[in-house]
Amino acid sequence: MNLFTDIRALVISAIEALQATGMLPGDLNTAPVTVEPPRDALHGDMATNAAMVLAKPAKLKPRDIAEALAAQIAADPRITAAEVAGPGFLNLRLAPGVWQQLPAAILSQGTGFGRSDMGQGARVNVEFVSANPTGPMHVGHTRGAVFGDALASLLDFAGYDVTREYYINDGGAQVDVLARSVYLRYLEAHGQEVEFPDGTYPGEYLIAVGEKLKDQVGDKFLDTGEQFWLEEVRNFATAEMMELIRADLAMLGVRMDHFFSEKSLYGTGKIEAAIASLDAKGLIYRGVLEPPKGKTPEDWEPREQTLFKSTEHGDDVDRPIMKSDGAWTYFAPDIAYHYDKVQRGYDQLIDVFGADHGGYVKRMKAAVSALSDGQTPLDIKLIQLVKLFKNGEPFKMSKRAGTFVTLRDVVEEVGADVTRFVMLTRKNDASLDFDFDKAIEQSRENPVFYVQYAHARVCSVMRKAAEQGIDVSDAALLAADLSILTHDAELGLMKKLAEWPRLVEIAAKGHEPHKVAIWLNELAADLHGLWNRGHDEPSLRFLQDDGATSQSKIALARAVAVVISAGLGILGVTPAEEMR
Repeated sequence: MNLFTDIRALVISAIEALQATGMLPGDLNTAPVTVEPPRDALHGDMATNAAMVLAKPAKLKPRDIAEALAAQIAADPRITAAEVAGPGFLNLRLAPGVWQQLPAAILSQGTGFGRSDMGQGARVNVEFVSANPTGPMHVGHTRGAVFGDALASLLDFAGYDVTREYYINDGGAQVDVLARSVYLRYLEAHGQEVEFPDGTYPGEYLIAVGEKLKDQVGDKFLDTGEQFWLEEVRNFATAEMMELIRADLAMLGVRMDHFFSEKSLYGTGKIEAAIASLDAKGLIYRGVLEPPKGKTPEDWEPREQTLFKSTEHGDDVDRPIMKSDGAWTYFAPDIAYHYDKVQRGYDQLIDVFGADHGGYVKRMKAAVSALSDGQTPLDIKLIQLVKLFKNGEPFKMSKRAGTFVTLRDVVEEVGADVTRFVMLTRKNDASLDFDFDKAIEQSRENPVFYVQYAHARVCSVMRKAAEQGIDVSDAALLAADLSILTHDAELGLMKKLAEWPRLVEIAAKGHEPHKVAIWLNELAADLHGLWNRGHDEPSLRFLQDDGATSQSKIALARAVAVVISAGLGILGVTPAEEMR
């Protein structure tokens, strides 16, 4: 049940009625017509831009169209007023009975209320985290993991067929560095004293890996050259790090549907096939690039390279795909990886990158556009930095990791639910301050607590009602008389609930799961506001002397809890049934 969709259908019907009379031309495009909450709630319950967007193609004044539409729409029993404002805005007021049917609809649908078929089952690949398999995930990865997972859940809720994917960066030089670092821990496990040269990974997390390698191979690699152990240790270390990363993700409540290895692209012809696809389209050539901005001719040596003509697909410059020595650039396997995604038949691709990859966006979009002939859109979401604070001071690095704060540090400090919610309180491309003290503070200023407390309050009311012998099962609440809920605060809460299906579609369309967190905080505020008004106005309390009246009021509260539970489910947060 989406009231905004229902009322938009009413507006479209009114337009069609005016077309039938000849007042409006019959070839109007009604796609831009919207129905949404007015900017000022005093103006009404909903507002439509119909007259404004139809005026030019209809060659009529917006106000004339608005007045004609108002007359048509006002005849519907759901509408108590259709008021023209300004040059042609049309504000609508709905009958109380329209809002009063919402709690029953929510209780009958449960947490499925608000689900949308907007996605029409389109296949979407969301690739996120993709941390180098060289150590535990840090706090930056944490935000990307939470964002990607919540976005995938949101798209699923909106009717898309979603795959969560992790790209294992196991084909570059960093895994050789990992292997050498593990080898040093292996020597250490054999009682040797070692030093970690600059550029290696000195974190304590590799101690256990070195010991495990010793248990597996004994002294096989002692006193041998790198050529004898590098490949085997690299494979072993990468596998161990991926187990660590999987455990970290599980700790955060993140599951992946698919892991893709970069290494699988090499020596298999996959990179060559992707480049051949671009070459067949005339997009690969030998050429010389202009000097980079800020470089003088003395700093830069022009050389012929194999280039991808990415400028034909929106990039600023063409991009090298092969080095002068014949080796692939870092960009080539990324092209091949996305070619593989396109070939798997996804209708849409979403990549979640760290903010430091901003310069990579245009070239990657150009590659996917070229590989798919413009048929597969790619959206790249950049995740900005997280600044950690505790006791008013920046949170210090993890001794275990050696150089950074890990995902495990954060989750062990405040829990997965708090971590996830806080990470989603701001848009992905805005920096985020994560204050451990505020994250566990039980106050209005803490959005995690505020939303959880709203859900717990409803659970508390239902427990107390049950203790008084009131049937608060969903079946009983569905039968409650909701027409008695006429107070502005009660109707206001219902109007807020009506926004949920629309909010889901807006957030999913914009790939913005943070909007769910923000909206849940607003819904919680309305519930708390109604609760607090009950202190001064006993008739607003959820528990009344009369059991039937209590059921009606609890039905509204229960509907709020159901929607909060659905929203938290998208965010990957467990709703609280009681607060400690």
